[in-house]
Amino acid sequence: MIPVAEALERALALARPLAVETVPLAEAAGRVMAKPAVAGRDQPPFDASAMDGYALIGDPKVGETFAVVGEAAAGHGFAGAVLPGQAVRIFTGAPVPQGATRVVVQEDVAADGDSIRLTADAGPGINIRPRGQDFRLGDSLSPRRLRPNDLALLAAMNIPDVVVTRRPVVALIATGDELVMPGEAPRPNQIIASNSFALKALVEAEGAIARMLPIARDTEADLRMVLDLASGADLIVTIGGASVGDHDLVGRVAADMGLERAFYKIAMRPGKPLMAGRLNGVAMLGLPGNPVSSVVCAHLFLLPMVRAMLGLPAAPAPERRAVLAAPLPANGARAHYMRACLLPGDGLPGIEPFASQDSALLRLLAQADALLVRPPGDRARAPGEMVTFIPLDA
Repeated sequence: MIPVAEALERALALARPLAVETVPLAEAAGRVMAKPAVAGRDQPPFDASAMDGYALIGDPKVGETFAVVGEAAAGHGFAGAVLPGQAVRIFTGAPVPQGATRVVVQEDVAADGDSIRLTADAGPGINIRPRGQDFRLGDSLSPRRLRPNDLALLAAMNIPDVVVTRRPVVALIATGDELVMPGEAPRPNQIIASNSFALKALVEAEGAIARMLPIARDTEADLRMVLDLASGADLIVTIGGASVGDHDLVGRVAADMGLERAFYKIAMRPGKPLMAGRLNGVAMLGLPGNPVSSVVCAHLFLLPMVRAMLGLPAAPAPERRAVLAAPLPANGARAHYMRACLLPGDGLPGIEPFASQDSALLRLLAQADALLVRPPGDRARAPGEMVTFIPLDA
């Protein structure tokens, strides 16, 4: 068995960033931008009014009057220049007329026909957003996963199309004679296949395309056939069949098909029987069949591999700190990822692991919002101590 960190390093070495493609900005939400986007103009592209009011020259005093000579609205500027003693009615976002040095807000003005009188101190602010205040022509946005706010910025930069990393295709293969799909009628000795649905949701939320292939039955011929169906995928994920039982065929069949194994078995729980390698040039990850083990290993290995394929930094699952709410005994020789619930706290949250950590209990997994991380050989912990957790928010 190898440590988790070493296994992750080997898994990430299998996950090469994919090629890029260009997509319309309207379809770029959640995609990973692969190269900097460069602004095609200044924003704002002119000195713009920050308020509704009147554009004029200088520092007016209470009681001064000005002749209103025109109007400027958003999308419609004033064609002339403002002279001393003149004002232009202006609205938020409109170009500031030539010559004007400030905008007085309409609440500080009394209008009388074609003239205005200042009724309050204009104050120090000029209420003008200078050209390029937000960004300048040639400014860039660095590569990242694009959020809605990023799309607004790119649109303002006059960028209609974005270069993004191609979405990885992940083939999901559940294995075992004991499995049937939801809605089917299982025999007394069968169970419902559940892992694939969690894994599909996880990788799709991360930006990949999931392909759920037929369940591979416990024969070499059937497993070979389903593995062949994974042709064209960027990452093959098998679920179950990677242990050492007589019916655990994945390792043997994959080896016969050309698997270059990167590792097998990890010093962790749940999830010891984990395998990874490259099958005919394609990254392959063999997850345990136990439901909780499969999902925990997906957070620790599968999702980081997907992120690396998208061109994001090759890194472990994000970790956070919390305050332990219940005592814990000393941990054994394997890293332990305990299902836990986060609790409200002053500053850092509290965290309480479930009393049972049986890796077959899906209901507890559904209730958990964190994995409390216990390093190998970790000493006993008391309530109030700081611990590390992995959020389960995907």
